[in-house]
Amino acid sequence: MEKRIELTKTIYAITEKFPKNETFGLSSQIQRAMVSVPSNIAEGALRQYKKEFLQFLHLARGSLGEVITQLEVAKELKYIDEETTISIGNKLEELMKMINGTIASLRKNHDLR
Repeated sequence: MEKRIELTKTIYAITEKFPKNETFGLSSQIQRAMVSVPSNIAEGALRQYKKEFLQFLHLARGSLGEVITQLEVAKELKYIDEETTISIGNKLEELMKMINGTIASLRKNHDLR
């Protein structure tokens, strides 16, 4: 959980530096997508059935994909530099691998498809 929360805090710190006209645009969209990642994982983990957890992991993975895409847009708009994009991108990819691993494990260990 710590890694997801730390990454969310990092995303907030990055987007706070976006131009003020993006406060309710791209900045807000990235923040909302990112905060939904740990939120969906936490909610799914507390569900009664593993199949429900799997559904929430898929939602988290989708939100993470949104964040990755939106940060690419931010880079193209010159809101963040290449170094920041690569650094945060590596961390997001690591989180994506963790989510994918959990999905695979749930499917394998509980015969869920």
